[in-house]
Amino acid sequence: MNSTKFRIKCVLLSAIIVVFLCSTANADRLTDQVDRLFKTWDKPDSPGCALGVIKNGQFIYKRGYGMANLEYNIPLTSRSVFRIGSTSKQFTAMCIALLEEQGKISVDDSIRKYFPEMPEYANDIKIRHLLHHTSGIRDYLTLWSIAGERNDDFFIDPEVIDLLARQKELNFNPGEEFLYSNSGYFLLSEIVKRVTGKSMGIFAEEYIFKPLGMKNTHFHDNHTLIVKNRASGYAPLRGGGFRISMTTLGMIGDGGVFTAVDDLLKWDQNFNNNKLGKGSQELIDRVLTPGKLNNGKELDYAFGLGIGDYKGLKMISHGGAFVGFRADMIRFPEQKFSVICLANLSRINPSQLARKVADIYLADQFKGEVTKKEPPRKPRFIKLSEAELKEKTGAFRNPETDTIWKVALKKGKLEVYTFLYRFSISPVSQRKFLSIDAPVELEIEFDKQGENKPMIIRVKREGREPSTFEPVDLVSPTAEELGELVGEYYSEELQVAYRLGLKDGKLFLVHENRHKDYPDSPLEPTLRDNFMISGMKIQFFRNEENEVESFAVNAGRVKNICFLKKID
Repeated sequence: MNSTKFRIKCVLLSAIIVVFLCSTANADRLTDQVDRLFKTWDKPDSPGCALGVIKNGQFIYKRGYGMANLEYNIPLTSRSVFRIGSTSKQFTAMCIALLEEQGKISVDDSIRKYFPEMPEYANDIKIRHLLHHTSGIRDYLTLWSIAGERNDDFFIDPEVIDLLARQKELNFNPGEEFLYSNSGYFLLSEIVKRVTGKSMGIFAEEYIFKPLGMKNTHFHDNHTLIVKNRASGYAPLRGGGFRISMTTLGMIGDGGVFTAVDDLLKWDQNFNNNKLGKGSQELIDRVLTPGKLNNGKELDYAFGLGIGDYKGLKMISHGGAFVGFRADMIRFPEQKFSVICLANLSRINPSQLARKVADIYLADQFKGEVTKKEPPRKPRFIKLSEAELKEKTGAFRNPETDTIWKVALKKGKLEVYTFLYRFSISPVSQRKFLSIDAPVELEIEFDKQGENKPMIIRVKREGREPSTFEPVDLVSPTAEELGELVGEYYSEELQVAYRLGLKDGKLFLVHENRHKDYPDSPLEPTLRDNFMISGMKIQFFRNEENEVESFAVNAGRVKNICFLKKID
């Protein structure tokens, strides 16, 4: 009898060992696939990433790839502290939700209750508009850029508020559109300060970071602060190598959180078991509720969090990018699975990498498509003749956004020039191309509408509706025509002047206070009286006598900034 029991125990023990070994082998196989994703940066002479993979509230894998500091040869780990850019917005939004739970504010309050210095149009802007990027307030970082400031210049919070208070217009009426704006979240941090009498950094420490035990997390509103285990930010140099990419800016709310992978586990766990405020599930439900436009359309944006799906699974996420840092944190609530990816090199794309990590671990759970355990195969590019490529060149305009793409043939390849980026595209079929070095993955399809009809372009980007670009004829103004635009122009909203001058038959834009010599890049003409330069679209306006009297700048998150021409 005893021998029988012994044999049974042996069989059970053997089975347990087999299951354990199989489980361990499978885990090793998955982590090997993950490590291959980060292989490019996993070396002692490169910045890189810190990764955390969470299942059921615990790490199932975490690792550092590359270096936290190249000068002192310090490697990245899950304890390395990164600036996380706009991924910070969810912490700002939680501060607002906690203040509302405390009865100190309402998200339906007009912001002029807290900012009486803002123009009267702000009467219609509610706190919820700031939370959901539907306020129409122009983005302060873009405004500073148009004004000639840079990330390594220094300005302070009151200057930002003064700048926003000088704006005579909104990008659109509050609640009519969604347009991402850092100004809204900066103002939210100021609301916390004006309501509580303490900085949002102190408020967040008392009500979020300390209760959750996030000892290596803070809002960084003082660039002289010493931060233990801080990772340095880097950007690539042309020809190889890296340079330091940091900032002295102390604005918080839209960004400014410094944190580590280990701390973000505790933040992730709180969505499943809330310890903040009154400890209620209602607080979590509140911050996960998407906003709505005036027409009732539901947004895919809640309180500093994107609400969407990925390959058929619900996904909550928010990325961040500022100076030499990039970050993303994605959560699959139904699978209780999350990925944290923090990078200290500006050309790394954590959003793409985090999703590829999810591809590996959730391959058998995705819906609506055939999935495989192994990583997806690389696209198979084909070779097209020079004639087939040349027929796809030209200028194309998106009539909805007024964005212009120029497609050119260079050294046997097609290159796309936009007012923000330049990247190459390669064919996978006679009509379909994929972007190679664009900031995001794009699928570009050239479609000829019929015989003797022009080519149009359809651009697809994951998670967005396709965009259509129609052919357009660009102008080539003469030196005499460009001379009509020469002069000095002043923006009262920015309190800055620009001088337009001719050099070698080209038009240049020069800031009055810096870069006195002509910059390297001239204004590029597009349509009549329309130009592009450094991420800006510039349109000149004439009076009834056909004399140029002003120009307006549009730059993504800022629309219709007016510069009036000075009259001699």
